[in-house]
Amino acid sequence: MCTVSYSIATITVQKGEGDLHTDIEASKPPDAAFHHVSFPDGGLRAWLVVLGAMIVLGCSFDYLSAFGVYETYYQQNQLRHKSPSAIAWIGSFQVFCQFASGLLSGSLFDKYGARAVMIPASITYVFVMMMTSLCKEYYQFILAQGVLGGIGVGFLFTPAVSAINHYFTRKRGMALGISTGGSSIGGVLFPVALKSTLYSKLGFGWGERLPHRRGTLFLPKAFLQLSYTVFTAGIFLTVWGMFVLFFYLSSYAIEQTHFGYSLAFYLQAIMNAASLFGRIIPGFVADRIGRMNIFVFMAVATGIIVLCWPKTSHPGLVVWAILFGFFSGAVISLFPAGFAQITPNPQMIGTYMGQALAIISIAGLTGTPIAGAIPDRYGWEATSIFGGTSLLAGVGLAAMGRFLYNPKLRALV
Repeated sequence: MCTVSYSIATITVQKGEGDLHTDIEASKPPDAAFHHVSFPDGGLRAWLVVLGAMIVLGCSFDYLSAFGVYETYYQQNQLRHKSPSAIAWIGSFQVFCQFASGLLSGSLFDKYGARAVMIPASITYVFVMMMTSLCKEYYQFILAQGVLGGIGVGFLFTPAVSAINHYFTRKRGMALGISTGGSSIGGVLFPVALKSTLYSKLGFGWGERLPHRRGTLFLPKAFLQLSYTVFTAGIFLTVWGMFVLFFYLSSYAIEQTHFGYSLAFYLQAIMNAASLFGRIIPGFVADRIGRMNIFVFMAVATGIIVLCWPKTSHPGLVVWAILFGFFSGAVISLFPAGFAQITPNPQMIGTYMGQALAIISIAGLTGTPIAGAIPDRYGWEATSIFGGTSLLAGVGLAAMGRFLYNPKLRALV
């Protein structure tokens, strides 16, 4: 059972182990936060939410991670007159719109629940995929696959992840890891399916638990919470650097290591298969050591691996893809748990996460086109430096946000 009691004027939120306190005004009595909320942390309904999120993310978010297949295919076919950087704008608009739409979808989830947001988004997402198959011109790909596709994914991603945080607290890392880890199966299947479809005769054509929050749609005062603002900045830089590999790994393999087309596309699948374990295993450990603590460790490792990218030999690239998939998978699964950790009221999780994702969307929009313009002028090593240093700078800020939330080194945060 869920035990809920409302306060009238203000709440005092205890941070970590009592070292940091934040006063947050409640706009109206019904909008006041919980004095105490019990989370099921298990049970049939809770795990069905995880299963539903797994399916949703596998069909949407991990479809986006397969854009590297499209990047290479477009270079050879419909958009061969465009540069890799120009083509990357299609995928970057998709990432941007996915995260930016969280500003609205997260708040709508808090106020109206998951169904009101996700049912229209599912219909839109299917429609977008059908329209992309008809595209011929560059602007059409931008509008269909980039803008509308990103919005459709965004209105699925934020509510799906936020709903899990309503059901889990002690096992939150494991639950998010399972949902995003299971969804990475989509990241394994999509590159293989797209490769088999695009290069064949088929061709190119082919529940919420807590009471809804009332009051204003957005919560700009959230950014007065320093730990939240700094952690958001850290995830911004992390996303800025990390998506470089999702977009350009196949192109790099073909151009620099002379992989055949089939094996180059399978690298995406191998990377996402490793991500399955990277999302689940660290999530399980994070519940015992701290979600933000493990996030920082895994993000540091990801940044180092990205810096080693151009030094990898032909056979070593497969091993590198496995390592990158594992560590980056943990980054993807644990950053939503970090936002849930520092949100002072469970009713605000969707809004807090959505507002942060709207800012992070700028990184998704600009990072990969910038990276796509680097190889022709400065080489692939410079591209890896851009991605790796962005990741390491981001994890530095994320670690700062973690210690602002709770300065104790051994705290379970």
